[in-house]
Parts: sequence; structure tokens; C-alpha cells
Amino acid sequence: MVAIFLSLLLSTGFSAAIAQHGNSSIGLGSSLSPNTKPYWLSSSGQFAFGFYRKDGGFAIGIWLEKIRQKTVVWTANRDDLPLSRNVTLLLTNDGRFVLQDEQGQQIALTNAQQPASSASMGDNGNFVLYNSNLTIIWENFDVPTDTILSSQRLLAGNELASSISETNHATGNFRLTMQRDGNLVQYPSNIPRKSQYAYWSTGTFTVGDNVSLNLDHSGRLFLLNSTGFNIRTLNIPGSPPSYIFRLTLDFDKILRLYAHILSQDADWLGEWSPSKNGCDAIGLCGINAYGTIPENKAVCTCPPGFDFLDRGQHNLGCRRNSSTVGCTSKNGETVDVLQELERVEWEDNPYSILSLTKTECI
Repeated sequence: MVAIFLSLLLSTGFSAAIAQHGNSSIGLGSSLSPNTKPYWLSSSGQFAFGFYRKDGGFAIGIWLEKIRQKTVVWTANRDDLPLSRNVTLLLTNDGRFVLQDEQGQQIALTNAQQPASSASMGDNGNFVLYNSNLTIIWENFDVPTDTILSSQRLLAGNELASSISETNHATGNFRLTMQRDGNLVQYPSNIPRKSQYAYWSTGTFTVGDNVSLNLDHSGRLFLLNSTGFNIRTLNIPGSPPSYIFRLTLDFDKILRLYAHILSQDADWLGEWSPSKNGCDAIGLCGINAYGTIPENKAVCTCPPGFDFLDRGQHNLGCRRNSSTVGCTSKNGETVDVLQELERVEWEDNPYSILSLTKTECI
């Protein structure tokens, strides 16, 4: 009788602890599969963790389930190939959180250093693993991809990486880095992390280490140091606290704060962005391409005589769609036609102008 009462008490206490955070409880032995049960919901049904469709297969991630736009806010192993529908996600009886393929081979999905005793999908969008003492041993809030949500922090040394496109959540071309010197900086991905290549920063590089970027439930973005002192508030919230907020480094390199009313048919509203020019990042559109800004959103364009390398990913650049072979005139000279690109501003880049002496060309 005592043992049964104690077991009931512990179970009730665990459920109460989970409920306080608006979380759903997931026990050992639970599993997901694209074929049968594809996801776990948070207690309100607002967020889902599980399998979503990707390029003819599936990926594992977190998205908003209750709204019409099933917005993905986190993806596990985002650069991996799509998964088949015959895989299984397991919280094993011995506390491992693994992905199991058709042959029974298992791959760990997290770097948790202890076995889990339970998991939960929170109403704040945080998927959490707990040990037997209800201590968090892993959470996706610590390893963001391109988005942070209300109550989430971007810690010193961590970064957001843009996606390739609105529908392809693999790692894209831009980073938002919370540097260890206290400066929050946006960089293109494939160039050195030096100040001359940054296209936006808070300029807080003298405030010391352990600074974090924070997003609260009112939609306020601010930087805190290790003592909890507010170094800088980045925006003035414009929507009521009843909205859902997310800060996303979009595929077009623009950092945007979005708000969404708790209504299925509503759309995301743009709340704030630090960028004034959608084309000011080096490498935005790739080689042989340039950016235009219709309706305040950067669009990559190929010049005349060029086509996109990949029509599904315009940021990869352009290539010539014709050849000069066989285009010589009667006297053997090649005829080129120059066409002016109107209303295009060329970057003042010292590396784009080179001068060579005659001896250097020999």
C-alpha cells in the first residue's frame, strides 16, 4: 500500500511539474514514425515536434501546428538528406533519444550526457529531455537553427544560420552571431568573420563577454550581460503580449521579428528589422547576379544573357545561357552587344578594380 501510494505521489508530482510549464509528458518507450504517429504536440496543441515533409522525404523538427502557416522554427541535423518514411524516432527504455533506420541501426539525435527518463514538448516551442530528477539534460532552445522564440536566448558564442529558402531549411548563406565580446553581428557565411564584412551589428563590442540576446513574451528584444543588466533594448514592441513572437534570420539575410495573433487564419506580421537595404550583404545573390528590392524584399536577378544556376535557389548565382562560339563576323571578329542595367548601384569594392603593369602580365 505504501509503495503504491509513493508511486502515485511521485507520478502526480511529475505531472504537476510538467503542467506548470505548459508541457506534454512523453515517457520512455515512446516513438514516432512518418507512417503512424508523425509528431508529439504541446499541451495546447500550439507546437509540434516530429516529422515534417522535406524534398520527397522527411525531416525532424518543430513547427507551429495550430496556425494555417505551419511555420518550421527548428530542424534537427538540418543539412542531412531527407529521411525515408520507414524510420522511427525512439525514446528508448534505457533513456536514449535515437533515430532508427529500416535495418535497425540507431543514431543519437542529441548530445545529452545522461540517460533521459522523460521528454516534453513545451507550449513555448522548447523540446526538452529530463533526467530522473526532472533536471533538463538537453533542450533545443540551446541549439537554435534560424529562429529564436519568446523566452529563448541566443547565448555568447552561439549563432543563427539562415535557411537556403522559405521551404528548404538546410543551412544558408548568412549568420547572426552573438560574439563573446558582447557584439551581436550579421555576417555572410563563407567569408572571414571580420568587421569589414559585417552588414549589421549592435556595436556593443566593449561590454564584455557572456552577453546574450533575449526575446521576451511581449516581443521585446534586448541584450543582457552575465549579471542580468540590460545593455541595450533593440526594439519597441508594437503588438500585444497575446501574440506569438519569433525572431528569424530569413534566407534573404534579413533579420526579422514576426508576430502572430492566436488565430488559425491570420498571417505573420513583420514587427521589426534592423536592415534598411535588402541587398547590402556581400554574396547575397551569388556570382553573376544582382539584387533588387521590390516590396522591401530582396530578389536575386540574372543580367541579360544569363540564367540561374538553380531555378529553385536563386541565391546560388547565374551562368551564361549562350556561347560566343560560332558568333564571329565575316571578317573574323567577335561582335559583342553591351546592354545597360538601369537603376543598379554598384558596390564600391576595392577588390573589383585591379591595375597591372606591363611586366606583371608577362
